[in-house]
Amino acid sequence: MQKTALIPYARLPRAHHELHVLTSTVDVFGTAHWLLAERVPQPGADVPPFDALVVSVHPDSHVERTELNTVRARWPHLGRLPDGGFVVAASRDRRFEEARQVQVFDPLGRETSSFSVGDAIEHLLVDEAGQIWVGHFDENPAGIRRWSSTGRLTWTSDGAGIPGLFDCYALNVSGTSAWACPYTAFPLVEIRADRPVRVWANRIRGAHAVAVHGDRVAFYGGYGEERDRLALGELTEASVEQTDVGLLTLPDGSAPGRPRVVARGSRIYVQAKPYTAWGVFDLNG
Repeated sequence: MQKTALIPYARLPRAHHELHVLTSTVDVFGTAHWLLAERVPQPGADVPPFDALVVSVHPDSHVERTELNTVRARWPHLGRLPDGGFVVAASRDRRFEEARQVQVFDPLGRETSSFSVGDAIEHLLVDEAGQIWVGHFDENPAGIRRWSSTGRLTWTSDGAGIPGLFDCYALNVSGTSAWACPYTAFPLVEIRADRPVRVWANRIRGAHAVAVHGDRVAFYGGYGEERDRLALGELTEASVEQTDVGLLTLPDGSAPGRPRVVARGSRIYVQAKPYTAWGVFDLNG
């Protein structure tokens, strides 16, 4: 089976390797961010608020550091706001009062607001307008929702006509639009502010990331032995037609294992343990 190697993209500076990587992401403008702490969270224990460090590596290799005060999330999601601030969200809200699950920090690392977006966050991605897109896994029936940075609900998948939306397996946010591939039917879904939701039937099952460029589409991941699968397809009027399938590897040719994945437009960013480097596959490459 044909293999496609990721291209090295961004690396956490070695000076910060002694800190624990809580999470990492790539924002809508292509900057990679690492949320770092001194200690590893312990399962089953309540975590008191702690200070954390965000290290950002821009596409031009410029490195930026932002100290965040009193972070509360033990297993967090991270997003960068257009004004230079950050969003940190706990994937589960069971340990938090309802207004404390999501924290918004200004560019100086000070908390400015907090709110809840609901339990079971699978994906959290911020768009170029500062809207926060949240895809939930199957313990929350909310599906896909979009929030302002002040906690106002601005879009919901309720009534959007997305078939079989029980778990948002894949979410891609680029510009101010989103693409999704949800369980159980795995349709490809386009969500734009200026038109109704579009849905394409799709027979590629279990992907955890999707990239789109024009009428071409790429799906990464799958079940069991297909977890490293890279399936390519083309969009017709009503369906995705698969055109090729292979494997996506790390730059050195090895398997990613259990990677972190972020999809933005035509790009799929992949990060393997110890989560200090991002590689990229670009459908427009």
